[in-house]
Amino acid sequence: MPVWCDGLDWQTMNTDVLTTILGVSLLVFVITSMLAMGLSLKIAQILAPLKNARLVVVAIAANFIVVPLVAWGLAELLGLSDGLTIGLILMGTAAGAPFLPKLGEVAKGSIAFSVGLMVMLMVLTVLYMPIVLPLAITGVEVNAWDIASSLIFLMLLPLAIGLVVKALWEDLASRLQPTMGTISSVAIALMVVSGIIASWSSIVGIIGTGGLVAILVFLVASFLVGYLGGGSDLGIRSVLGLGTAQRNLSAALVVALQNFADDPDVLTMVIVGGMVGLVLLMPLAAQLGKKQETTYS
Repeated sequence: MPVWCDGLDWQTMNTDVLTTILGVSLLVFVITSMLAMGLSLKIAQILAPLKNARLVVVAIAANFIVVPLVAWGLAELLGLSDGLTIGLILMGTAAGAPFLPKLGEVAKGSIAFSVGLMVMLMVLTVLYMPIVLPLAITGVEVNAWDIASSLIFLMLLPLAIGLVVKALWEDLASRLQPTMGTISSVAIALMVVSGIIASWSSIVGIIGTGGLVAILVFLVASFLVGYLGGGSDLGIRSVLGLGTAQRNLSAALVVALQNFADDPDVLTMVIVGGMVGLVLLMPLAAQLGKKQETTYS
């Protein structure tokens, strides 16, 4: 080995590189996917599905009552450690993932509903977590602005910019939207691959602790809660199922880092839950898309 390589920890370097790729690809994906959604829709289209009162009530109840109870129940049933339990509860209380519009697109569901649902759940998450988490987890403090700021600047602002461009310069929006969509697709693929590799040791590490089983059951149960409550329209039902299962990793990580940075189990549970969720839900969305094509062909 060359002299200049002496003392280098190659495993650490590889992990750092993967973590950097993961962070950059996540940032690129969130911004470009939000821009792409804004460039393809009008505000009225996003708000229209949310005028269905029954659907809004079901979505809120599923994401902020049933899913958190599922997380708590699974932790109790499987006897998870305190750290893994807290991580699962953080996932259960954080809704409105930025990946939802992409999942809705793959599932050939209602894109307008996926964006409207995402925005509604993100806003409610910012209000909900500071109230509920201190009651559910002893000693936790939640800064609502820390959660809101990342969601506003990385998600809502690009979405708003896209909507403004669509409203004022529709031809420009039509030219930009395919490019943003392509970039976001490449970014999410890179993010999933780098995320799985970077998190592999964490995924392996929680095997045998009940954590991985809890994540898998949690994702399936959360999807079914949303899917079964979505009504008769397959496009709406698919989006609500996927939107209920895919939790807001950004919001959960903010709380985890603020309060539990010294407990690796909490961060591991949130990160692995986010990665496993994407790996499972993207193929599921593709299958739902095939079902949608078959149903309406």
